[in-house]
Amino acid sequence: MQERTRLENAINSVREIEAGINDNVELIELGEAEDDTEIVKEAEQALKDLKTEADKKQLQSLLSGEVDANDAFLEINAGAGGTESCDWASMLYRMYTRYAERHGYKIEELEYQSGDEAGLKSCTLEIKGENAYGWLKAETGVHRLVRISPFDSNAKRHTSFVSVSVSPVIDDDIDIQIDPSDLRIDTYRSQGAGGQHVNTTDSAVRITHTPTGIVAACQNGRSQHQNKDMAMQMLKAKLYEAELKKREAAAAEDYGEKTEIGWGHQIRSYVLHPYQMVKDLRTEVETSNTQATLDGDIDMFLEAFLASKLDKKNK
Repeated sequence: MQERTRLENAINSVREIEAGINDNVELIELGEAEDDTEIVKEAEQALKDLKTEADKKQLQSLLSGEVDANDAFLEINAGAGGTESCDWASMLYRMYTRYAERHGYKIEELEYQSGDEAGLKSCTLEIKGENAYGWLKAETGVHRLVRISPFDSNAKRHTSFVSVSVSPVIDDDIDIQIDPSDLRIDTYRSQGAGGQHVNTTDSAVRITHTPTGIVAACQNGRSQHQNKDMAMQMLKAKLYEAELKKREAAAAEDYGEKTEIGWGHQIRSYVLHPYQMVKDLRTEVETSNTQATLDGDIDMFLEAFLASKLDKKNK
């Protein structure tokens, strides 16, 4: 039913644009016949608006991958740099939760490790909504912050790095085989921001897939068993996403593209001092409105990432 609804909405949106074009072309012909410049201007503006809408639909048509329509696991990990890096991680946490709220997505916190003094060391969010993975997969990579550190009494400029990893929530229709001997399962005590999800037992679970080094952790369940099940689901999602990356790499080689596959490379810089600028290093899209970006207004970067895929496809 969800797939049917998505298809119906896609078809209806195309038909609405088509009808709008025909109606406004007729209005222009009528206005020119009656020498009514006002009607012609209004119809021409309506056609421009329809073109903008059609461009957006063209971008959305790229969200047609195997799992683009799925929910997403979004993981944030602070890099080296202690408190400064942990604070930057908490800023990204806020940015993504604000983005999700703007688009009507539901958010569930699956794992949260606080920083020693401030911010967070790592966290995992499940973001639920149509095309959540399709949009947010553009955020996979290293995010760099340059600013005057509020934790430095000498008011020096600091550079911090945080890695973000996005993987799709997959359903049971996708069968992923994992050898139990390849897994290392650790338990630890849950913790959360502001005392959330704090248990008195070691119910949190971390699963490491030793052949790949991929790690998944969960702590929000009421029992160790629930956390283990969710962590296993996240691990399967990450392994599946890694396989998708391999396929993309193979396709890129077929087209003669040189593409760095993996999420360990820097994708975006957020400069708050000595000037204000957020710049995506893959698409060259930038904005001086850093506050809006950190408040979750990242659509321009996500759309530009999709548009770059469209340009490569057309070439």
